[in-house]
Amino acid sequence: MTVHTLPSTEHVDVLIVGAGLSGIGVARQLETDRPGTSYIILEARGATGGTWDLFRYPGIRSDSDMHTYGYGFKPWANKKAIAGADAILSYLRETATEYGIDRHIRTNHKVIHASWSSAQALWSVDVERVDTGERKTIQARWFFSAAGFYHHDEGHTPKLDGIEQFSGPVVHPQHWPEDLDYGGKRVVVIGSGATAVTLLPAMAGKARHVTMLQRTPTYVVSLPSEDIIANTLRKVMPHTWAYALVRRKNIAIARFIWHFCRTRPKTARRLIRFMTKRQLPKGYPVDVHFNPPYNPWDQRLCAVPDGDLFKSIRDGHASVVTDRIKTFTETGIVLESGQTLPADIIVTATGLNIRFFGGIKLTVDGEPVDLHSKVAFKGMMLSGVPNFAFSIGYTNSSWTLKVGLLAEHFCRVLAHMERGGLATCVPELPAADMPTRPLLDFGAGYVQRAIGSLPRQGPGVPWVMSMDYHLDVEILRHGSVEDPCLRFRRAAAAGGTDRVEPRRAVGA
Repeated sequence: MTVHTLPSTEHVDVLIVGAGLSGIGVARQLETDRPGTSYIILEARGATGGTWDLFRYPGIRSDSDMHTYGYGFKPWANKKAIAGADAILSYLRETATEYGIDRHIRTNHKVIHASWSSAQALWSVDVERVDTGERKTIQARWFFSAAGFYHHDEGHTPKLDGIEQFSGPVVHPQHWPEDLDYGGKRVVVIGSGATAVTLLPAMAGKARHVTMLQRTPTYVVSLPSEDIIANTLRKVMPHTWAYALVRRKNIAIARFIWHFCRTRPKTARRLIRFMTKRQLPKGYPVDVHFNPPYNPWDQRLCAVPDGDLFKSIRDGHASVVTDRIKTFTETGIVLESGQTLPADIIVTATGLNIRFFGGIKLTVDGEPVDLHSKVAFKGMMLSGVPNFAFSIGYTNSSWTLKVGLLAEHFCRVLAHMERGGLATCVPELPAADMPTRPLLDFGAGYVQRAIGSLPRQGPGVPWVMSMDYHLDVEILRHGSVEDPCLRFRRAAAAGGTDRVEPRRAVGA
């Protein structure tokens, strides 16, 4: 994609950070609901696609079905419901081209700092050209972070005593070497999350043997890679109709499963164990390797398409070991049980590091924004931070379902402000001592490691970070934009006597 130099002074209505799934989705909502609203999308990396362009490890795919992970406005036409990165990336870039969003995207543009001025009712955003080092400032009425919540530059690698003794490659999936040859090699994948269960079957066919070394088991559920109902309906009705029906079906199924697991955890545990046991060799120690000490959905379930992980184990190409690492040797790993795992390559699939809003530093009238002291409003704005919005998807369902609703509500807020001649919008807490809890109230390790740096959420609507799609439909799609805790101000009240009028952004 062509990189364009920013003019020395530039003003837009909305500045979006991140040209991945969320950023493109928000931009399309602006194109549809707010034609004439000027916007640009700044992407720090050299290409669009976010997660699906960043990660390059073998087998990378969605762990949600694409009929709910895809956009509601653009049918997923591929027969594979659980799709690989290449197909998802093509879908995202096709969407950007189809709606003219690609003309507004500027790659290699990294946001360093964003400062809000109440006197001007504007954000001043410092931007650095990654490829040239050039620095520019853009002014915007609204700042929208679609940069996700994890650190793109580094994954999480725990302290591994003795790892320096190992003579082979040690690879983190977030930085997969293009020239890594694992053919005929013994590979140990450390970890038990979504990345690990994806890597194991993807590498098993080519490697000599792949071992997944885990400290604690994870719930692993087999799902069909193709949705038979979706593929059948597309043959007998327009794709848009088929997509809408299948999307509703899958939303309902996912919601039922989540509620069932939360309300009847013992029964859910037994069912998952039964389904897992059926796919493993007779006599396999399922309780050792696939029966976690926590309840289903205390952490996210791991999906494997067509049971590929279990098939790799049955075929003898892969194995799972549940133990703790004692140390490393030149040729492998010594476990606390005394067992030694021989390895030619070690993959540390040990998780992500959370970094909200791409690590961008925010200030409001010269005061730094302490994210941990802020409370999320409707899961998309922050208390005390004017004209700022962000997108965080569901942790218990498809990410995009929530992002789509947030984009809709954001456009409704813009429309409300335009009708009323309003310049600023800021959530204000009803009471300084309102009880709060972490924004992501989830047991995953990457969340727990970052608890002290995350924004907070309150005890109920509109301050709760809802993970319920149907509740969010009522609040974000059908509910009122106005709220006693959401303060709107006109230009004069905001001190906007020297107000800068945005002009239409020139597309990248």
